[in-house]
Amino acid sequence: MSLVVYFVVIFLCLGFMDQEANGAFMQKLAKKKLCADDECVYAISLGKALDDYNAPDCRFLNIKKDELVYIYTKLVKEDDDGGEFWSGSVYSDQYRDQIGLIGYFPSGLITELNVYQDILQEFPTTAVDFYCD
Repeated sequence: MSLVVYFVVIFLCLGFMDQEANGAFMQKLAKKKLCADDECVYAISLGKALDDYNAPDCRFLNIKKDELVYIYTKLVKEDDDGGEFWSGSVYSDQYRDQIGLIGYFPSGLITELNVYQDILQEFPTTAVDFYCD
């Protein structure tokens, strides 16, 4: 009996190790970001979407007009050619499937309602900041 259990455990372990990773590191949107804390986990502010936004790829977040959005990072705009992006998560009863998803969106899409942290810390972005799963 113990030999059967041993083979089942080995079979299951091999099955989990064979899982294919579908994620990808995408192009960085900026070299620096502003955060409320050292690990960028506390919300900087709460905002409201002024319009709908359809995410162009997996780095971005779909947002509907009038949804509330927690803002966690603000990317530092590098030049006049690029857009300015923030990252955050949607807070909405209507779109519960998006609660907890964090992604980027144009900063002009959101009007900040409550600012929780006025003094922000600047950090370099990493490849993980733009990883798509």
